[in-house]
Amino acid sequence: MTPSSPYGPPQPAGPSGRSADRTPDARSALLRMRRRRRRSLLLALFLVAVAAVGVTLARGGEPPTQAPVTTHGRMGHGGGVDAHPAPTSYPSVGAGRFTAADGGTEVHGEDGPLRRYRVAVERGTGQDADAFAATVDEVLADPRSWIASGELRVQRVADAAAADFTIYLATPVTSEQMCAEGGLTTERYTSCRLPGQVIINLARWLEAVPDYGAALETYRTYVINHEVGHEFGEEHEACPGPGEPAPVMQQQTYGLEGCVANAWPYVDGRRYAGDIVP
Repeated sequence: MTPSSPYGPPQPAGPSGRSADRTPDARSALLRMRRRRRRSLLLALFLVAVAAVGVTLARGGEPPTQAPVTTHGRMGHGGGVDAHPAPTSYPSVGAGRFTAADGGTEVHGEDGPLRRYRVAVERGTGQDADAFAATVDEVLADPRSWIASGELRVQRVADAAAADFTIYLATPVTSEQMCAEGGLTTERYTSCRLPGQVIINLARWLEAVPDYGAALETYRTYVINHEVGHEFGEEHEACPGPGEPAPVMQQQTYGLEGCVANAWPYVDGRRYAGDIVP
């Protein structure tokens, strides 16, 4: 039995054993048929792809995006390591509502007025409120932080009514809106502080800033101490000189101005500061 052909009945074989040459009309018909089949196949593939995207969006998903680029750098004190991990995907805007961390801490510090704080994370950021609070607690309880003065104590509480201020982790859009209520412009980039509110920008928390020259953990420590420092009455300070540690109240997010990254207000047991920026 002769195998059937999708292009018509088999042709007589020529002397070489191959199918005999077709007439010009037959060849033209064959080409037109192949073109129609190719167009039909391409159209079917296109419709399948469109249907798949539609199903994804209907289920609340998003089309795939380009993978983030890894940022590299060096430690501010001479170590050769990656400055930050690969930038993490994060939403630019969240729910606008916050979840507060549970529980609280003991009092940290030797003496002085007690400043109670609570911690809250915007919903829809993918960040855990208790995990963020644990990092904040570790920073503010460190002997190099603001309690090193011996004239200030801190404690985290869960009750908003008992807190003197709240530390928020918010998406770029929400943080910009919150800061703007106090007349501050962040361009969705920086963090800020308003009376009773320390607002940490999610993008900076996850990515730090380009060319910071230190690990992401160092930047996170800096931004907590810097913004909480404003809540404690501290003002902006300038870089003391090239190669010197940057004061924690220097606006390190905008650049180090020749200084090297530093996350702590107390260095070697002494308050480390630069000139006040007018």
